[in-house]
Amino acid sequence: MATASDFPPRAQAAMAAVASRPASHQRLGEAFWTGLAGLFTLLALIPLLLVIGYVLYRGASRLDFEAFVSLPPMPLAEGGGFANALVGTVVMVAIGAAVSVPFGILAAIYLSEFSSGAVARWIRFATNVLSGVPSILMGVFIYGIFVVTTRSFSAIAGGFALAVLMLPILVRTTDESLQIVPVSLRWAALGMGASKLQTVVRVVLPAALPAIATGITLAVARAAGETAPLIFTALFSQYWARGLWEPTASLSVLIYNFAAVPYAGQRSLAWAASLILVLTVLLASILARWVTRK
Repeated sequence: MATASDFPPRAQAAMAAVASRPASHQRLGEAFWTGLAGLFTLLALIPLLLVIGYVLYRGASRLDFEAFVSLPPMPLAEGGGFANALVGTVVMVAIGAAVSVPFGILAAIYLSEFSSGAVARWIRFATNVLSGVPSILMGVFIYGIFVVTTRSFSAIAGGFALAVLMLPILVRTTDESLQIVPVSLRWAALGMGASKLQTVVRVVLPAALPAIATGITLAVARAAGETAPLIFTALFSQYWARGLWEPTASLSVLIYNFAAVPYAGQRSLAWAASLILVLTVLLASILARWVTRK
C-alpha cells in the first residue's frame, strides 16, 4: 500500500493541507453545494408546477360528469363535453400501440441480441434521427399514404401516425433495457444448454420487462398529447365516429380548435380537456416510476 512519502513533495503538501483543514469548513462547503443543487432543482421544477397549477385552476371548474358523457357544444351553446374526443384519443392511441409495440420490441431484440457491428450502429442512428423528426412531418407522411389513398380522414390513419411517433421511443428504450441485463445471465442460460432464442425469450426478456413496460408507458403518454399528426390524419368531428374509417375527434385537436375561439363555453371545455391530458401524462410517468421500482 502506498504511503504519503511515496508521492511527490507538492502532492504531499496538498494532502497535508487537506488533512489539516477543519472539519467544520468541509461541512460548510458540503452544505453550500447541497443547498445550491437543491435551489437549481427547485428552479427546474417551477415551470412544471406552474403549468400543472394553472391548468388545474382553469380546467377543474369545468371538469364534471357532463364533460365525460356529452358531445362538444356548438359555438354559442353552454355545457357539452368531450366524450367523443376522449374515446377517439383512446382508440387511436390503442391502434398506435398495437402497431408499434410488437415492431419496436422485435427490432430492439434484434439490435441487442442478434446484430452487431455496422448494421446495428446504422439502425440505432436511423432510430435517433426518426425520434428527432418533427411530428407534423409524420402527419404529412401518413396523410400522403392513408388519407390521399382512401380519400378520407380516419382513426386508422391517426393511429398509424401515432405508431410512427411511438416506434423510435420503443426501440430505444427496449434496446437499452435489454443491454442492462447482466451478461452472466445469458452465459448461465447458454451453459445449461438453452439456445439463443430460448435465452432471449425465457431469461433476457423477463429480466428487462419492467424497463420495457416503462418505455411503453412513456411512448403512450407522448402519443396521447400529439396534435399536428392528428390534424392531417384524423381531423376532427363534433359527433361520434361511425367507424374507424371516419373522421375522429381527439382531445389534443379539440384543445387546438377551442382554445382560441371567442366563445366561453368552448374555451372552458378546452381547459378541461387540457387538464385531462396533463393528468394522463402525469399518471403515466408515475406508473412508469412504480414499474421500475420493482
